[in-house]
Amino acid sequence: MNGVLLMRRRRPAAAVVVLAVLAAGAAVQGCGADSQAPVPLTAELNQFRDNYSTQIIEIQLSNTSAAPVTVLSAEVSSPLFPAGIAWQTEQAGTEVPPGQAKSLPAKLPAPSCDDPGVATGPGETGAGPAPAEVKVSVRRDSTLSEEHLTAPDPYGVLTRNHSELCLAQETEQVAVIGLAPELEVAADGRTAVVRLQVRPLDTGTGTPRSLTIESIDGTTLLAEAPEAPWPRGVTVVAGGDDQEVRLRIRPARCDPHAVAEDKVGTLLPLRLEVGERNGVLKVAAGPELKGRLYQFVTAACRAH
Repeated sequence: MNGVLLMRRRRPAAAVVVLAVLAAGAAVQGCGADSQAPVPLTAELNQFRDNYSTQIIEIQLSNTSAAPVTVLSAEVSSPLFPAGIAWQTEQAGTEVPPGQAKSLPAKLPAPSCDDPGVATGPGETGAGPAPAEVKVSVRRDSTLSEEHLTAPDPYGVLTRNHSELCLAQETEQVAVIGLAPELEVAADGRTAVVRLQVRPLDTGTGTPRSLTIESIDGTTLLAEAPEAPWPRGVTVVAGGDDQEVRLRIRPARCDPHAVAEDKVGTLLPLRLEVGERNGVLKVAAGPELKGRLYQFVTAACRAH
């Protein structure tokens, strides 16, 4: 009888041991599952205005978790840029703190311009291009992993840059277009003349290529002087004579932040048609002209 009672008392103890082992096993499995969980990052594409002329975009990564994540590399995949758009840093990587975001600059490679009608990536529905994909190498604690994130492009950064770069490639087969470094300021200081220089290229034999500068737009900083409208419909033929287009300008704005906060005011937009493409080619002022334009706008605004 005592033996029977003893056995009955041992069964609950054994059951406790079994339950403890099962619970420990479940805990181990749970840790393994957490280590395989997707990285707590979201991605989006953007571009800072002061990088418009340098074709540098931003891969913006946000950490939605309560722990830091170190990013070692990030690469955007897009058929518009087949070589891939990569950000890389030192071996230590860059840390994205919990609940914060980091912008990772990436230089755009040469675009794929075979099809002039290509303006968006695959999956277009009429509401804009399909999201790109970003491959991210990360480290959490001591664990390394590679994750694939969907990256919306809400401002059409890839398609806009693709269009501009392909238009620039077509243009460079016809002529070299730039702005002279000098600035001719009027005696009253209220207007000035910027010189757009066009040097057609010699393409050899065959039918010469051509382009048309349909119009020239103002910028956030510079506007057309009403008494001297800017020319329209300027035709440039490869192998032809050099041309110089004189543009009389005035300040487009005179608020206190016009020069101090300027990002794109010295990028002159030319509306071009070349081959089967048409679009906007932004001609950047060099460092000398850029400084002179800022001085002119500041002085002209004071004169009013």
